Amino acid sequence: MSLQKPNSHELRAESERGYPTGRWAWYTVVVLLCAYIFSFIDRQILNLLVGPVRRDLAISDTQMSLLIGFSFALFYALLGLPFGRLADWVNRPRLIIFGMLIWSVMTGGCGLVSSYAQLFVLRMGVGIGEATLTPAAYSMISDSFPPAKRSVPFSVYTMATFVGGGFAFLFGGLLLRSFGTREVFQLPLLGPVRAWQTLFLLLGVSGVAFALVLLTLRDPSRKGARVLENGSARGRVERIPLKIIWHYFAANGRTLASLILGMALIALASYGTSAWVVTFLVRNHGMSASHAGILFGGAQIVSGSLGMISAGKMVSWLMNRGYRDAYMRVALLSCPGFLVAGSLYPLVSNATAVIALLYLGTFFLCMPVCLIPAAILEAVPNAMRGQATAVYLLVVNIIGLALGPTAIALVTDRVFGYDAAVRYSLLIVPGTAAILAAIFFLVGLRSYNASLGRLEIWLKENI
Repeated sequence: MSLQKPNSHELRAESERGYPTGRWAWYTVVVLLCAYIFSFIDRQILNLLVGPVRRDLAISDTQMSLLIGFSFALFYALLGLPFGRLADWVNRPRLIIFGMLIWSVMTGGCGLVSSYAQLFVLRMGVGIGEATLTPAAYSMISDSFPPAKRSVPFSVYTMATFVGGGFAFLFGGLLLRSFGTREVFQLPLLGPVRAWQTLFLLLGVSGVAFALVLLTLRDPSRKGARVLENGSARGRVERIPLKIIWHYFAANGRTLASLILGMALIALASYGTSAWVVTFLVRNHGMSASHAGILFGGAQIVSGSLGMISAGKMVSWLMNRGYRDAYMRVALLSCPGFLVAGSLYPLVSNATAVIALLYLGTFFLCMPVCLIPAAILEAVPNAMRGQATAVYLLVVNIIGLALGPTAIALVTDRVFGYDAAVRYSLLIVPGTAAILAAIFFLVGLRSYNASLGRLEIWLKENI
């Protein structure tokens, strides 16, 4: 898979075949993947910095969890709705560039804070910028590949949810290790800056630089969407009234609600685990934060990538054998896989066994992350994909990202009342979420094919 930009001959082939050439389509996926990795590094780097940030800002586990989850997720989820609607009719690469510049500047600003309130506000700003990315990216990928070939590109793109978080732990851990015992750096113009603040500054500058790469992307033609003539060469994509969109969503409410709520619970398990597992390794197994971050980062990068690619391959294998609901089948099967490993690693005393179980649990936990968004997009018309993604992100991030880290912190602080009990919180909260997610996926599996049938009828009547 190459990042080399396709040539003009390949671009001309797009109009002939309806979809971009394979080379251009994969170039788009890789660039969007890199942007998504940046976004996850920026949102999850705080998970590695619980100790120093708590110390310097004099805050509790619960307050720290609000920085990790709620402050970011609030605007990330809410603004996904208008940005999702924009993604259905504006130039999608430009929308992503705008958002990446915002979240990168806000991330860099986190390296200049001196109070909890300042960091809270800037984390909100990171969420605002990142809310532009996924609705536009999902829509672009759907328009770059025919339906039978979308599962693997979606798997590759959504690898960023674990690869990006893994890089946050891995490179953050390596940088912290390279800093050694040095707590303060003297930077030009900025003066004294703490080590954890330096990480934010480096990430902010890197994100702004990568936004230039996004300028190379083209906005693929929208498949199955009506384009209205407006005197220009490209025309204007029709905007479907919100009333029609919500009526369509309501007609498929059982399927969409089951997929979204099931994925929200998987997100709660995933974000909760990634927020506190490094702290668990530090508190319960005596590791340094840098060492724990490197180990868990490796688990997310290796197992997360393998799990998502495996999920995409399994879906393709099932679809080639006539299972139109393959996304749902694989997502459902992943839940018991995670539940076994996720129930054991907090309890075992051997550190090597803990890491091995984390690798195994991550492999299964990541599968629905790439499958459920693709399943939702397959069940709605093209002109509704951005808004469907926005609704999905709203629910998933309010339940998963905003509540996941805080749920574990509250169980530790309020139920058990001592720091080392984070191991039991990591058992109770993600385990319960995985069981409930499996129930929702089972409900969705039973209605998914009917929703695909309604989509075919809608397209015949409206396109």
